[in-house]
Amino acid sequence: MSNSKKKKLTPTQQEYQEMAKKREPARAILKNCFRAFISGGTICLIGQAITDMFIHWGGFDKEKAANPTVAVLIIISVILTSMGVYDKISQWAGAGSAVPVTGFANSMASSAIEHRSEGLVLGVGGKMFELAGSVIVFGTVAAFIIGILHLIFNPSSVGG
Repeated sequence: MSNSKKKKLTPTQQEYQEMAKKREPARAILKNCFRAFISGGTICLIGQAITDMFIHWGGFDKEKAANPTVAVLIIISVILTSMGVYDKISQWAGAGSAVPVTGFANSMASSAIEHRSEGLVLGVGGKMFELAGSVIVFGTVAAFIIGILHLIFNPSSVGG
């Protein structure tokens, strides 16, 4: 807690905060990093296997197999989210399951599932981007800024 917030607390509240901080369990940082590494790596391994299947059996080349691979990973994530399995994986894996595209799909699907009783437009449509909206906005703004910088510093590559 910051010092400015601590000053506004009464002495009893400050004492309670100190006691709570002492009793707070230590975070297992190495264990959490290991779990994130294993789970994120497993998601990437599954994605690579799906890509290889599209290349081998689907007749795709390496570049064209990427888009259907992402779509399949998103579908798998949404199915696991709807069955309640992805949440259990996320509790164990932490950031390893939240960072890949499957985590993004999970955040959108779980918001949509949670608010489906409010209707398709105001519930699902309106609340689906509750968690993921900031990611979409930041990604769009960052892409715009990078595009402008690319145009400024490398104008010969634009326009063909």
